[in-house]
Amino acid sequence: MDLELRGKVCVVTGASRGIGFACARLLAAEGARVVMIARDRQRLRRAADEVGGSALALPLDVTDPDAPRQLRSFLERGRLRPWGLVNGAGTTRARPLEELPDEAWDEQWRLHVLAPMRLMRELCPAMANGGGGRVVNLGSSAGRRPSSTLDMSYSVTKAAQHSLSRAFADRFAARGVLVNVVAPGPVAGDLWEARGGLAEELAARLGTTSTEVLAATSSRIPTGRMTTPHEVALLVALLLSPRFGNATGAVFPVDGGAVPAF
Repeated sequence: MDLELRGKVCVVTGASRGIGFACARLLAAEGARVVMIARDRQRLRRAADEVGGSALALPLDVTDPDAPRQLRSFLERGRLRPWGLVNGAGTTRARPLEELPDEAWDEQWRLHVLAPMRLMRELCPAMANGGGGRVVNLGSSAGRRPSSTLDMSYSVTKAAQHSLSRAFADRFAARGVLVNVVAPGPVAGDLWEARGGLAEELAARLGTTSTEVLAATSSRIPTGRMTTPHEVALLVALLLSPRFGNATGAVFPVDGGAVPAF
């Protein structure tokens, strides 16, 4: 099915790896003009080269209050009118509450709430003035039901991100800008599986191995496995499509049934 994204300018944050990278790659394959944003300049450049096509790399720390202005200037210089925004930047660790410093709460608030808020505040009016657009915020199943293993600050700030998305959806729906959330559960990839990732962190805390942590995590999911980044990207692309035009303010789970919807 043609998603009618050819030539559409789509901004993706957290685009150098994981779900963000999968989204950028799929959107580019659909013919979109993808602006890839991440902090690490070298990693981002490699990711953009791998995506190829008309992908554009913009090294940027989305937690910087000046990030929206820098993005706007970049788009204006290239005469690019934004159609889509994917707020994909995010991360967490797996620390118990008593080991979670105030700084961690502040960091996750700035990354999961303030950063997407500022970017939506900047781009949603431009989308509306240009005839419409789409926003997809990458939330989490932990925002629907607090995780018992990940940082509590992650669950709380993801829940706030879900509420933030609903507020922007209500504000801009009548002007043709639709805002939705995709909420994955555990996703196979670097965050969980890389050296120093969540599986190793949990293994060290529990006195087990990362392989056993990954197996136990998968066993708690009704489908018996983690979600892949590509599966998340498929839903993101659909929600960005002009053809998918009457859903807004919704949270779409992609968690293998881990959190009951009803």
